[in-house]
Formats: sequence, structure tokens, C-alpha cells
Amino acid sequence: QVQLVESGGGLVQAGGSLRLSCVASGRTFSRYGMGWFQQAPGKERQFVAGITRSGGSTIYADSVKGRFTISRDNAKNTVYLQMNSLNAEDTAAYYCGAKLGASIDYGNARLYNYWGQGTQVTVSS
Repeated sequence: QVQLVESGGGLVQAGGSLRLSCVASGRTFSRYGMGWFQQAPGKERQFVAGITRSGGSTIYADSVKGRFTISRDNAKNTVYLQMNSLNAEDTAAYYCGAKLGASIDYGNARLYNYWGQGTQVTVSS
């Protein structure tokens, strides 16, 4: 069992930055690929970024490439999402997920085994 707790969301002006964190419980964090997803009201959860177990590879949704950076610190059981040049379309609840297995399909939410409770990001224009 893994528990994930996100933090770092808030209200920011367009063009600003936020850094989200997701802390995992337990001693097996490095076994999980990690992902960040966003979900706006009335919409499905959408992939934002993913990172492999070692942190050696990352993948991003086209909408955030060049603006967001995912990273992880396995010693701290934490995955981060640095978000720069935020715009109104980035407004959503952000969730981190943890997935086991060798699949490299980080964009498929159904492959994730655990989810955090989410943190709200609101970008004012």
C-alpha cells in the first residue's frame, strides 16, 4: 500500500510559476513509475507528465512541453512538478499517481495503482 500526498497548489497569475510536490509513504517508492495528471471540472483526468522509476526518462503532454518539468528524489520519496509560464488553461486539480509494472504507457490513467487526493492550481488571467 502506498499513500500519496500532494502539495504546492494555489492561485497564481498568468505567466507565473508553481512547484508541486507529491510525497509517498513506504520504503518502495523507487519501484513505482510516477505521473502527474490534471482534471478540470466536468472533464476527464488528463496526463501531464511521467517519470520512470530511476528518474532517467521523462515524458510530457504536448501542451506542457518546454514549460513543465517532472523530477523525483527517491531518497525523499518525492516527485515534483515544476510549472512555469502558467496560463488559464492550466487551471485544474493536479493529481500524482504511482504505477507498478514495466509498461511505458505513462499517459494511461488506468495503469496507475495509487493516487493522491489532488492539489488545486488556479491561474488568473
